[in-house]
Amino acid sequence: MTLPYEMFVGLRYLRAKRRTRTISLNTFISITGITLGVAALIGTLGIMTGFKEDMQAKILGTTSHVVVQPRGKQTMAGYSEVMRQVEEVPGVIAATPYIFQQVLLTSKTGVRGVVLRGIDPDKEPEVTEITKNVKSGTVQDLVVSGASTQTGPKPGIILGKELARRLGVVVGSRINVVSPVGPISALGMTPKIRPFQVVGLFESGMYEYDASLAFISLEEAQRFFSLGKTTTGIEVKVEDVFTADAVAKRIEAQLGKGYMARDWMLLNRNLFSALRLEKTMMFLLLVLITLVASFNIVGTLTMIVNEKQREIAILKAMGATPQAIMRIFMLNGVVIGLTGTAIGIPLGYTFLYLIENYFTFDQTVYFLSRIPVHVKALDVFLVSFSAILISFAATLYPSWQAAKLAPVSALRYE
Repeated sequence: MTLPYEMFVGLRYLRAKRRTRTISLNTFISITGITLGVAALIGTLGIMTGFKEDMQAKILGTTSHVVVQPRGKQTMAGYSEVMRQVEEVPGVIAATPYIFQQVLLTSKTGVRGVVLRGIDPDKEPEVTEITKNVKSGTVQDLVVSGASTQTGPKPGIILGKELARRLGVVVGSRINVVSPVGPISALGMTPKIRPFQVVGLFESGMYEYDASLAFISLEEAQRFFSLGKTTTGIEVKVEDVFTADAVAKRIEAQLGKGYMARDWMLLNRNLFSALRLEKTMMFLLLVLITLVASFNIVGTLTMIVNEKQREIAILKAMGATPQAIMRIFMLNGVVIGLTGTAIGIPLGYTFLYLIENYFTFDQTVYFLSRIPVHVKALDVFLVSFSAILISFAATLYPSWQAAKLAPVSALRYE
């Protein structure tokens, strides 16, 4: 198959001056710049996407997809009926009640302010991944057989691994839960204190959770906080975590104006907005590498145009149109962009493979042993498209200069 003469001439101009098949030094530098830009972009976006999804998985492993609470009230009465209505909403898999309170935990060696969550040991595993996070003991250990008294069995509590370390306790240790809201006496409101036994430790991988979260059974929480048959709200698990906002709106429509439903993205909006902004800014900053490489393309093509004025004039004298001359030099930029992108993509994947498999952390310090990596096809497409587009844009001015060259002035002294 015969190549169009524009393609033949354009590829010939990318080679070295000598009659060899090697490319010129300027062409090699331009391709290298595009290659490094594409590889850096793919590597950075893959790592940032991996961190975002790893954090998302850790958050959803401890919290639910949607939280339902009453508007303007601290507690929810009749939660069984509310749960029944919520489970009828399309897209909902399961629902469970919960209690959310802030307390103090005291041990022989420390005091910590924490968030105490009362959960249903039977229903909670259907909504969150708590059973996977519990490393010592089980969720069922929260339920104590027999009445809990000062001398009898103590109610169970599960602590975050970092929280237990700071309190200096292990499984089987006794701690006290102190609530600032207690009975009113002649001296005023007195704190309520109750002993608990540590029956398990969990590790979510999120420092905020592992250092400030504890679980007790729902019934024990209702007794301790004198809530009767009420709860703080309802946790909901949905089929698709990325449509949780739509399911939350359907839940609100089902329950009426007396209730509000918030999805996990809304509850962690600041965190994920910051991650999204950081990823976008890193993409824009690293595109500058490709832009720098595009200046090499401009310089390379400008020098080729200056060197090949005689050949361009001869082509135009033989009948080549200005559009054909532009296509010759545009082809050079596109070839450089395509070649750099084709080499940069596998180079970026190789970099990510080495980072993911051979670069390790001290898990006791960083709460993860390896850098999470995930490359999305959309990111690769955007990187490739940006590199090729910038390479093509870099050819416009040199190509226009070549197209407007007058044959008479170029051949006047030949």
